[in-house]
Amino acid sequence: MSALAARRTPGAREVALMVVRDTFGDQPRAAREALDYRLRRSGLAGRDRAFATELAYGSIKMRRALDERLAPYLGAKAATLPKPIAEILRLGTYQLAYMTGVEPYAAVSESVGLARIYGHKGTAGLVNAVLRRVAEGVAANGIAAAAEPAEGNESDDRIARRESLPTWLVAHWRRRFGAERLAAIAAGVNAPAPIGIGLDTRRIDVAAARARLAEHGADAQPSAFAADTLIASDAHGVDLETLGAGRWFLHAESAALPVDLLAPQPGEAIYEACSGRGNKTLQIVARMQGSGSLETVDLDDRKVERLRERLAVHDAAYVRVAARDAALPGEPDCDGVLVDAPCSGIGIVGRQPEARWRKSPDDPLRLAPAQRAILAAAATRVKPGGRLVYAVCSTDPREGDDIVESLLAAQPDFARAPLPARYAPLATPAGDVLVPPGIDGRDGFFIASLQRRP
Repeated sequence: MSALAARRTPGAREVALMVVRDTFGDQPRAAREALDYRLRRSGLAGRDRAFATELAYGSIKMRRALDERLAPYLGAKAATLPKPIAEILRLGTYQLAYMTGVEPYAAVSESVGLARIYGHKGTAGLVNAVLRRVAEGVAANGIAAAAEPAEGNESDDRIARRESLPTWLVAHWRRRFGAERLAAIAAGVNAPAPIGIGLDTRRIDVAAARARLAEHGADAQPSAFAADTLIASDAHGVDLETLGAGRWFLHAESAALPVDLLAPQPGEAIYEACSGRGNKTLQIVARMQGSGSLETVDLDDRKVERLRERLAVHDAAYVRVAARDAALPGEPDCDGVLVDAPCSGIGIVGRQPEARWRKSPDDPLRLAPAQRAILAAAATRVKPGGRLVYAVCSTDPREGDDIVESLLAAQPDFARAPLPARYAPLATPAGDVLVPPGIDGRDGFFIASLQRRP
């Protein structure tokens, strides 16, 4: 790309191209991080922001299916294509095969224009020829989004190829949730993920937040589980964090459930292990209404510093934040303890589009020892009669059920706490919470709510 081209103001399709190149570049970035960065620099607003988001995220998710659709038209050339041209072809094919409301002429011509900028006349000609053939195929067979749903007797590999997923992940879902739910899970993780909004209820209530969001074209509905969480399915063109101005923060619905189950109260002593960037910390702060004590730990110095900055914005600088190992035991001085353990993250492949290509079926086995150690250490902080919640954004039993059963076997003074009635649709036979990925737009989560006997 020329220096002159680099100084142009990019349109929505070029922003999507930049995000995809950032995600799969020599120094890969998370898709969300890349998108936030590119949108801030682009100046795109409204519908263009939403278009760039859908195109970038969708083409990342559907990468396997896109490459298989392009293969007959590229043949051996696929192996030698310049990386920007290969990404432009994927973006163009995604528009043609998966996006409704995009005219085929626009998808082809805009892709050709990008190929001229990032390549040369010859690559532009190739893009034009290939995408025209893709468009002809889509016109003859319909867009991929209208494909027949998966059948129970389909092989895992066939479903994975069509839905652009790793075969091992589809196999896991079949074992965990049954063949009858595969179609809904695959469709859900491939759809745009709803945006979760965690409210700082000290500053704004549900009704006021919904009204404020509606003024900006975002229809937000309350969560059926966490009363301080809204779900917006049509707000991808709205800069929600800026609009929130400290009154709310982005927080996916499933990720809000562990704190909801912990139910921290004003005046209590709460400890949070593995606090990360602090979304759950902010949720706890709001629930405690500025009364009581809260201590958080995380091993990542950068995340700890970012959490301190966020706490200052939310008038919660009193929270004790430490950069240390969560696997270290402590004194039993807490009413409630939350463990948001590091995990494989296979439950968030719908929200983080690149995740499906970066995860490994061996990740749960590799991470389980650390999860077991962190939960055991956290249990030492729970005073008699206190509560302990363990959560992972994974549905693999090696990171969830097995870890909890290990603690219960080693610590007979802990037992599962009864779940609130509203959690019955997500309850397992053992009494834990298992959230299937993609169903009703949620991320996959495992959550165990435990209590120490008095």
